[in-house]
Amino acid sequence: MGEFVIKMPDVGEGVAEAELVEWHVKPGDPVREDMVLAAVMTDKATVEIPSPVTGTVLWLGAEVGDTVAVKAPLVRIEISGEGETAAPVEEKPVAKVEEKPAVKTEAPAPVSKPAQPAKVEVKAPTTNGVHANGAHAAGERLEKALASPAVRLRAKESGVDLRQVTGTGPAGRITHDDLDQFIARGAQPALAPAGLQRKTAVDEIKVTGLRRRIAEKMSLSTSRIPHITYVEEVDMTALEDLRTTMNRDRKPDQPKLTILPYLMRALVRTIADQPAVNATFDDGAGIISRHHGVHIGIATQTPAGLTVPVVRHAEARGIWDCANELNRLADAARTGTATRDELTGSTITISSLGALGGIVSTPVINHPEVAIIGVNKLAVRPVWDGTQFVPRKIMNLSSSFDHRVIDGWDAAVFVQRLKTLLETPALIFVEA
Repeated sequence: MGEFVIKMPDVGEGVAEAELVEWHVKPGDPVREDMVLAAVMTDKATVEIPSPVTGTVLWLGAEVGDTVAVKAPLVRIEISGEGETAAPVEEKPVAKVEEKPAVKTEAPAPVSKPAQPAKVEVKAPTTNGVHANGAHAAGERLEKALASPAVRLRAKESGVDLRQVTGTGPAGRITHDDLDQFIARGAQPALAPAGLQRKTAVDEIKVTGLRRRIAEKMSLSTSRIPHITYVEEVDMTALEDLRTTMNRDRKPDQPKLTILPYLMRALVRTIADQPAVNATFDDGAGIISRHHGVHIGIATQTPAGLTVPVVRHAEARGIWDCANELNRLADAARTGTATRDELTGSTITISSLGALGGIVSTPVINHPEVAIIGVNKLAVRPVWDGTQFVPRKIMNLSSSFDHRVIDGWDAAVFVQRLKTLLETPALIFVEA
């Protein structure tokens, strides 16, 4: 029998390391050639690692969430034959995954002084308060209560039976506060409503995969970009009327229009007048790149977390084309089939929570971009028209800008121009 060592592959594009996000095997598992062993992630692109051989897993070189360098040993597999001829790997593994042995239930062998268990089932006393073995129930349970010697002494001096006190400390340990509260109630046990119990469990969840990428991205953005957020309400009544008409008259092969394709086209028209907003800022090199192409990132919630698929060259797409591409990318993001190219390269981002959009938000800029447009909830509100209040469909836009690159005045001008186009949607279709 021999041993075959699988190393972290070079996933390309100059990536020197990747995060392990999933194991499909454990030590002792049989594997066959081309069977997927693990999945790694780099820059939001997930790559599956197959086995090039058939054999049995001997060792795993990392835990989920660990960052593994390219060419570092990842899996060792026992195979028929001589295996690899390379020198044995001397590095100590990052982590070794082992199966936990079954817990034996046999009683421990007797010793000279039995260790007192932390929690013992107490037999029900007889009518005279004494067990069949002659032990007094009250004295036995008092000794078994989880409490410090100081608490026990106070309880004894106060004439309190610790069996009646509910402990809130670790493992139900009775604290001084528990004893104080019990005495303050007149030495009566606390009565909880039927069915209600205290919960002390804590679930620890390791931040891995896409969730860790999101955390890193948000930390980078908020720590390096001084945000300015500008909020403006927009009367969407005319646009909603137009959208209803276009959806009613659409062809069978055309998608149903949402607000986003109109907003994308309005962004293209506004950026033509203010190209500084459609930019990325390399703050390390001190270079602002103003992009002629408008590549709009659409923040999309998926089962795995937030992703930002990119509608490329929105300046060359009409309303229906924007809607088609938007639907295609959203489906790819939610099913986890979006490619690396479809998730990178945006120059400005739209963030929309749909019906959950709230009244106002403070969207975080998608670094290294300099602007993000936040879409809030659409609602019917009373608006004064000069003589009376009339119902209008109002939606707020909450837009954040990199204040190092975009001045407050320019941010306001940009949003006001966007507001004009959305409130007069015919202008969106007028040739520049």
